[in-house]
This record gives sequence, structure tokens and C-alpha cells, in this order.
Amino acid sequence: MKTIDDLQVAGKRVFVRADLNVPLDGTTITDDGRIRAVQPTIAKLAEAGAKVVVASHLGRPKGAPDPAFSLAPAAKRLGELLGTDVAFATDTVGESAQATVAGLADGQVAVLENLRFNAGETSKDDAERGAFADQLAQLADLYVGDGFGAVHRKHASVYDLPARLPHAAGDLIAAEVTVLKKLTEDVKRPYAVVLGGAKVSDKLGVIDHLLEKADRILIGGGMAYTFLKAQGHEVGISLLQEDQIPAVKDYMKRAEERGVEFVLPVDVLVSADFPDLKTKAPAHPTVVASDAIPADQEGLDIGPKTRELYADKLKDAATVFWNGPMGVFEHPDYANGTKAVAQGLLDSEAFTVVGGGDSAAAVRLLGFDENAFGHISTGGGASLEYLEGKTLPGLAALED
Repeated sequence: MKTIDDLQVAGKRVFVRADLNVPLDGTTITDDGRIRAVQPTIAKLAEAGAKVVVASHLGRPKGAPDPAFSLAPAAKRLGELLGTDVAFATDTVGESAQATVAGLADGQVAVLENLRFNAGETSKDDAERGAFADQLAQLADLYVGDGFGAVHRKHASVYDLPARLPHAAGDLIAAEVTVLKKLTEDVKRPYAVVLGGAKVSDKLGVIDHLLEKADRILIGGGMAYTFLKAQGHEVGISLLQEDQIPAVKDYMKRAEERGVEFVLPVDVLVSADFPDLKTKAPAHPTVVASDAIPADQEGLDIGPKTRELYADKLKDAATVFWNGPMGVFEHPDYANGTKAVAQGLLDSEAFTVVGGGDSAAAVRLLGFDENAFGHISTGGGASLEYLEGKTLPGLAALED
């Protein structure tokens, strides 16, 4: 896989497929981590004299313009980080995009409007996707893939466009792949994996694959209650995927057979009411044993004994991969489980990888120093699919 160091970019129009899919509160960016992650690649290209054309998706518009999903706030924030004006095209391949790109001087940067405002970006029809890629290709001389959060999607700007232009991986994608190889090839042991988040179904593939590689797997978040139910425990009104119980039982059995330590919560914080995430009003949770959740209560975070247990399980690890919060971390009364895991990673001497998505957001929201971790991924879904052993379309497209 070529990198941008292999390209001659001076005076060339370089299309950078970034991941500027940041969370918005209206037009206010609430977490700019993904923009900061790709900014060095964009700055490097601009400093080398490229005319940089940045493109991304944001959210899930229905293949047509929707002001709620405009990339204008992201373009503004990118300009602030670069310390220079960034031009913004109000469409993807139309008159504004063509004029904006034509107006770039060497070393200048432009951002196109949300790629998903065009139905061709996400179409399952190869011809429709290809036609949109043909239009995008008219705006550039070279292609740089640096949107790791999208490489698991077979989309026009991710999969089809690299076939139409000389291409290379950006520094962010190159770094992500290097890190993920450390989690799949010649792993330093003990290898601990911490999985959380809402749904066990989102993690089935990665659990299946990691049973062959990990030494211990720690489970938290909403997905933990399906595991507890599979053990025959009452989980009250906690998040539960009944249809996944057979698969969960199979994983626990296989883990035991392979000598993989499977660690579940021993206590949890429960409440009859989901917390108000806007006002952050006190929630007054109760701590109960994980096998004694009342029928009218919902588990919303791991408890203090589990926090200590999980921290202890991370102490001697040489490699740790963490994906998914331990509870409703957005509310201070249910953030301590996620805090404990993050601190456990920092207190270990392991090579630590935070697997994007809500985990990365939690690290920033809870005030941890991002640079203290070995790596914070920009692609939760992409990271998981890579660890599942899947071929990611956006990475395959960058291979020579």
C-alpha cells in the first residue's frame, strides 16, 4: 500500500477522502476528534503544494441535501485547526464544487458538501455508484484515502474512486493499519480485550474471532445483560437481546474450552428510570450484585467491585484493546465504570488501543489525555471488522 510520501503532489489536485463525521448539536461540534485526527495529513499535503479537496460524509441523510447534515461546521473547524481559510463547496460535484476546486491555488484547501447528499455515494448499484465516482474523479488528479471510519463501507468515494485515480493511503489510515496489525499479528501477551456498548449483536463477529487470539475478555455496557441472562440471572428491564442468548452461551463455552478468561460484572448500578442526559440531574442509582437485579430496575453501569476487578485484570496485560463504554457515561452518575476502564488502561504497562466510536468520545468527555493511550482509533466499526478478519473495501481499494 502506497502512502502520501510516495506521491508527487505539488501543483496537483489531491482528493482526500476524510472522515469528518462529527457529532453536532445544531451547528455546534461536540467532539472534533475526527477532524483533529485527519488535520495533519491535510496540512502535510497543503505544505507540499497540493490543491487539497477534502470530502466526507456526515450522518445518514437520504441521498439528498439536508441542512441538518451539512459539513459547513466541520469545514469551519478544519480551517481553525489549519490556521488558514478553507473554501467550502455547497454541493458535491455540481457548479459550486467545480468552481471551488478550480479556484484553488497551490497549498490551499477546500471541503465539499456532504457526499451522502448524492444517492450515488451509498448506492448498492455498481453502475450508479460508479457514475458518481466518475464525477468526483473530474475534480482531482490524485486520491488519498484517509477516512478510516468509512473504510468498511463499499461507497463511491471509498471504494470506486481510488480505481479511477492514482492513489495512496493517508498518514491516518497508515497508522491505523499498523496499530491493528499489532492486535492481530504477533501479539504481545497477556492480551486483554474490553468490550462494552449497547448491543451484543454488534460485537458477535469480533468476539468470535478474538476467542482465537485473546487471553481474557472483559464484558460491560448494555451487552453485559445478555451474558448475565444467558447464565440464568434476572436482569430486570436492562437492555437485553434474547435472540443472542444461544450465541452468547456458545461463546462462553468455547472460551472455557480454550482457556480464555471470560469476565462479567459482579455488581451493577441500577435504577428504575433512565437518566436525563440533557440536564444531568442526579440519578440516585443503587448498587446490586449482578445476579440480584430487581425485576423493575435497569442496569446502567458496572459497580464498584467490578471496577476494581476489571482494573486488576488489566494490570499485567501487555496488549489491551477496548471498544465500548461500560455504562451511560454521558451522565456523571453512570460514568465511573467507563472511567475505571480508561484509568486501568493507563495504569497498565500495556500497548493500549481505544477502538473508536463511543469509547474515543468517552475518553475525551471524561477528561483523559488522549496522548497517554497507545492509540485512539477513529473508526469503531472499521476497527471491529478488521479484528473480525474481514476484508475492508476501502483498504482493499488502496492496495496496488
